[in-house]
Amino acid sequence: MSGPSSPTADVTPDPAAAATAGAGSSAATGEASTAPTDDANTLDNLLAENRTFAPPESLAAKANATAESYQQAADDPEGFWAEQARALSWGRDFGAVVDWSDRPHARWFVGGGLNVAVNCVDRHVEAGHGDRVAIFWEGEPGDSEQITYSDLRVRVAQAANALTELGVSAGDRVAIYLPMIPQAVVAMLACARLGAAHSVVFAGFSAEALRSRISDAQASVVITADGQYRRGQAVNLKDAVDEAVAGADSPVQKVLVVRRTGGEVTWDEGRDVWWHEVVDAQPEQHEAQVFDSEQPLFILYTSGTTGKPKGILHTSGGYLTQAAYTHRVVFDLKPESDVYWCTADIGWVTGHSYIVYGPLANGASQVIYEGTPNTPDESRHWQIIDKYKVSIYYTAPTLIRTFMKWGADIPARFDLSSLRVLGSVGEPINPEAWMWYRVNIGRERCPIVDTWWQTETGAIMISPLPGVTHTKPGSAMTPIPGISAKIVNDEGVPVGHGQGGYLVIDKPWPSMLRTIYGDDQRFVDTYWSRFADQGYYFAGDGAKYDDDGAIWLLGRVDDVMNVSGHRISTTEVESALVSHEAVAEAAVVGAADDMTGQGIVAFVILRGGAVDDGDALVQQLRNHVAKEIGPIAKPKRILVVPELPKTRSGKIMRRLLRDIAENRATGDATTLQDPTVLNLISQGLGGNKNDD
Repeated sequence: MSGPSSPTADVTPDPAAAATAGAGSSAATGEASTAPTDDANTLDNLLAENRTFAPPESLAAKANATAESYQQAADDPEGFWAEQARALSWGRDFGAVVDWSDRPHARWFVGGGLNVAVNCVDRHVEAGHGDRVAIFWEGEPGDSEQITYSDLRVRVAQAANALTELGVSAGDRVAIYLPMIPQAVVAMLACARLGAAHSVVFAGFSAEALRSRISDAQASVVITADGQYRRGQAVNLKDAVDEAVAGADSPVQKVLVVRRTGGEVTWDEGRDVWWHEVVDAQPEQHEAQVFDSEQPLFILYTSGTTGKPKGILHTSGGYLTQAAYTHRVVFDLKPESDVYWCTADIGWVTGHSYIVYGPLANGASQVIYEGTPNTPDESRHWQIIDKYKVSIYYTAPTLIRTFMKWGADIPARFDLSSLRVLGSVGEPINPEAWMWYRVNIGRERCPIVDTWWQTETGAIMISPLPGVTHTKPGSAMTPIPGISAKIVNDEGVPVGHGQGGYLVIDKPWPSMLRTIYGDDQRFVDTYWSRFADQGYYFAGDGAKYDDDGAIWLLGRVDDVMNVSGHRISTTEVESALVSHEAVAEAAVVGAADDMTGQGIVAFVILRGGAVDDGDALVQQLRNHVAKEIGPIAKPKRILVVPELPKTRSGKIMRRLLRDIAENRATGDATTLQDPTVLNLISQGLGGNKNDD
């Protein structure tokens, strides 16, 4: 293993060299070994992976990206990004590629103007591709629909006209609370067409979570549905919206409702309108405006290390440039022949960038599926792949691990020969799941692109290129061409091969977040203060280089948990628990979980007079969190404790709670106010399961 690097050395691996590391080795035996570093300011590098897989020769010969693109981007980054931007249609050409003078605030493609919806729909029709299928939509009950680019243009125009009629104009905000139905994509594009920023809220979130996001964005219109299908059942959505917009202080003027399930809903005649009555009656043409490259496109809320969710603001030109570019090169998209499927929900950034904006900007044909992967049975995804001849499949490690649990015999019953590229997103994928994915889904012929990026980065930052990179199971490998990322120690000094530390981005990128909506100081403090002297962006992820310079993500180094690919703040869950009448104090940690990446474990202290009646109280608290935040945040385990491990200054030592939750020996506890607390907690945790 290499030792610490010199403070002046550039130890970022040569991307082209890292991409071809292990060439000629198809599947060596994986080995795990410890590799302690002698630098106290780096993170431990614990495991080594020696298996490598070369790109398929047939794919490499016709790949959209080549090894030379790394050097091209490094030699002239602004010229490189200008070339990617000009793959879009601009109504007004840009001048400077990037203005980084007001750090950390960047402006990209300065002075340029475009319309995002025109780039995603109209230009493909005008290019003669109107008959190409844009969306193969599959409903959970089995209903389906094919929507061509010509169809999509009409629907987006009608929705834009309807929103205009409802009072929406450029600069306004619209909240979207919809399941995975075509109207969700249409609604997002209609907002983009008008220059109104959308705020999509995951349809599994509670009324309270929706209310807070509507209020923060001051959304004037909410677009929702009567309900959604989930695990074979019709589930009401409208009730949550009614609760979220109740009260005189709500900014919402209109609620536009899609009829999906046909279930009964409450109705406010002055506020609520049906989609089919208002949108379907509109003219089929809409005159699109050109908006500045920095026109706000969307606000997407993500959990932070304080209780209030952060409204991540993305703008138009830079975001669309990188979303389209990364979708084209990371998945090697051939729009004339590929059928692409990203299994994410539009409520998350993956759905924004790799269901709506990236694929549609590239003129792709894609599958969108409404339901769960085990409805009506565990073979649903493989049925869909065979039905639509999906060639690119992009999903999350937590789902791959679920497929592993269900058994390899299920996908083995299906052809799956249409697949040529597989992708992973949402969290680091463990090597065993990566190999299962390769063998049982890709049939050992499909390259896997393990992608790292964030809501804040807007688009993929680190990933193999399927026609270039020799991949390693579990590694995201190297930054894509045009992106500059480093792993540094506590002082911001780059670490060497075989060492770990903090993953930072040291140069601006087109799809970077512009601010936190309504709270620019929080934007600066959250992402740019940890390494302010160096000017690095850092959002809390740890990583390591292996001996070849490939990057391995190690998870978060702060208190944000990653549950099934969703970032959830410990503080939000703690606040929800303490809002229950029985709870005086709570501490929450994320503990390793084979299926979801991390499971939420909560330690609670009861208020005086509250009765601990065992499982009944625990279930009451779990359900309370689900109501306050949403089911995704429901703790897997809750332990009622007499006290929490605190320092003399009153700080809760979550590190020790994580050790207990993961059944490890606890670390140094010398600074605790009462070290005996750990024994009490450990004894109580043994038989406390709690999870469904």
